[in-house]
Amino acid sequence: MKKLKITALLAVMAFSPFYANVFPVEGTSLVKVIAEAIKWNSESIDVGNIPQGKPKLIRFEFTNTSKKPIIIQNVAPSCGCTVAKHSDKPIQPGKKGFVEASYNAASPGAFVKTVNVTTSDSKTPKTLTFKGVVIAS
Repeated sequence: MKKLKITALLAVMAFSPFYANVFPVEGTSLVKVIAEAIKWNSESIDVGNIPQGKPKLIRFEFTNTSKKPIIIQNVAPSCGCTVAKHSDKPIQPGKKGFVEASYNAASPGAFVKTVNVTTSDSKTPKTLTFKGVVIAS
């Protein structure tokens, strides 16, 4: 019985370096790789004070940091007071793209709006935010 325990212990110790290389403790997680495929210049923009009755254009720019082209598949503003458009061609690796939101500043007061962006890189939408204050004219 004692020989069996020693043999088992030696076997575990012999294969430990092998498994240590197969299952690394540290490394790049899949979530981090996905998150880094698009590098946004800013995910939140404060537009400050804007005059009532004049639409405000907000531009979010990004760089494709992956090794494959990225296509913006959907851009969904949070409300009907915002119209969005985006780069309509695939964004090649290392190149820049954009999402623009035009906010209808009809009502005075503070606002916070979002635009959800879905790309070919990830089916989970990225939420971009802009805020400010509409000043009555």
